[in-house]
Amino acid sequence: MPTISLEKLHALAARALVRAGANDDMADATARALVYADARGLASHGVSRIAQYATHLRNGRADGGARPAVVASRGATALIDAGYGLAFHACALAIGEAIGRAREFGVAFAGVTNSHHFGVAGYHLEGVGAAGLTGLAFGNSPAAMPAAGGRRPIFGTNPIAAIFPRRHAAPLLVDLSLSEAARGKLMVAAREGRPIPLGWALDRDGAPTTDPQAGLEGSMLALGGAKGAMLALVVELLVTALTGAALGFEATSFFVDEGNRPRLGQAFIVIDPAALAGRAVYEERIETLVAAMTADPAVRLPGDRRLALANAAAENGIEIAPALHRRLLELAGAS
Repeated sequence: MPTISLEKLHALAARALVRAGANDDMADATARALVYADARGLASHGVSRIAQYATHLRNGRADGGARPAVVASRGATALIDAGYGLAFHACALAIGEAIGRAREFGVAFAGVTNSHHFGVAGYHLEGVGAAGLTGLAFGNSPAAMPAAGGRRPIFGTNPIAAIFPRRHAAPLLVDLSLSEAARGKLMVAAREGRPIPLGWALDRDGAPTTDPQAGLEGSMLALGGAKGAMLALVVELLVTALTGAALGFEATSFFVDEGNRPRLGQAFIVIDPAALAGRAVYEERIETLVAAMTADPAVRLPGDRRLALANAAAENGIEIAPALHRRLLELAGAS
C-alpha cells in the first residue's frame, strides 16, 4: 500500500474539498480533522470520508461557502451557526468560544446548530486539554439506533468524548460512540467486503446481521442495551433542544448521496479546574487515580494507544489503501 506523509495527506484532502466547493477555511479544518483520525487508526472517520463530503458539497447537502458565526451569546454560553457547512470550522469556533468563556466564568457551554458530521468527537477537545482545561463533547447524527424497547431508528450513534489534562503527561482522552460500534465501521466493512461481528447491527426487519450493508440499511445496536439508548437520548436533547438543531430522525443518512441538509447539533462543555477545588487539588486527584489504575499492568490509559499511533504516523506517514489513494487523487485533480 502507498505511504503518504501527514502533511501531503492533509494537502490532498483539502484540495479535494476545495474542488468540491468548500471554501479554504472549511477545507483546511475538515482535512485536519480527517488526517487526525487516520493518524490514530480511526480510518472510519478519516480521509475515507472525503468522497462522501465532496458529494454532499456538490449536491447541496452541505454549503461549501458557509462561514460559521456566533448567533447567540450570554455570559458563559454561546451558540454557533454552522450555516449548513461541514462541521469542523464551526466546532473550532465553538471550542475557542468555550475556552475563552471558561477562563472568564469557570465553566462554559458552546453549542453548534445547522451542522454536519463532526468526525472523531475527541478531536475537538485537543485544544481544551492543551489549555489546561477539562472538556466534554457531544454530537448527534442521522437516526441509526432505536429508542429503548423500539425497533425504528430514532437516535444517531451520538458520540461522547471527555478530556482531562495531566501535570506532566498527555491528557486522558475518552471517546466513545453510544452504539456497540461506530456506524463508520460498517461503512468501511461494506466497502471492503468484510462481515461485521454479530451484535453490532440489525437488518431492516430487526433481525441480527453480520452483513454490513444490511446493517447500514437497518439499525445499530446501542452500547449496553437500554442504558446506551438512554444515554443517546441525553445527548440528543443536549445538542438539539438547547441549539435548535435537527433531531437524528429528521436528518437523511450520511450514507446516501441525495437528501436533506442534516442540520445536526454539537455541544461542548469546558471547565477550568482552578475555578473549583483548585488546580493543585485537581492534579493530585488525577495522578492518584492514574497511579491506582496503572498499578494493574493490564490497564491501558484511554488515549495512549491512539497517541502512540499518531506519533508513529507523524514520523513514518500513513498507509493508504490503493483504491482510496486513487480516489483521493482523482477528487483532488491530481490523477
